[in-house]
Amino acid sequence: MAGDIGGAAGLGARPWYAVNEGLAFLLELAALGFLSWWGFGAGHEGAPRILLGVGTPLLAIVVWALFAAPRARLRPRLALVLVVKALVFGGSAAALYGVGHAVAAVAMALVTAANTAVAEIFRADPPTAGRHGLDGPGDHD
Repeated sequence: MAGDIGGAAGLGARPWYAVNEGLAFLLELAALGFLSWWGFGAGHEGAPRILLGVGTPLLAIVVWALFAAPRARLRPRLALVLVVKALVFGGSAAALYGVGHAVAAVAMALVTAANTAVAEIFRADPPTAGRHGLDGPGDHD
């Protein structure tokens, strides 16, 4: 789910970008976990409980793979990608709130919003060594 601008070789030259992408991946995994947690704890018994616990994160995976993944099957404009991210991450924060963790839900929403904003800034103007204070030791011009 996390972006892949520059490939693995480019990550070493841009440590903050790599950290942000790593955080994005962890947030994506957490979002799936929160959706599943909500689904299994939604108060239903039997098949509806399993359907929500498995189906909710599965739906998020399918929508993400189609529209928001770095190698998405469909290549929508940035606005639609951001809508999909808002739905998945917003849904996961709502799910976290739904299982009784309001403070964690707000934290999830804020961290994902900041992470997504930073990721889009990096994608719009990818940092390179020597720019934006990201140069390594001895890499000063």
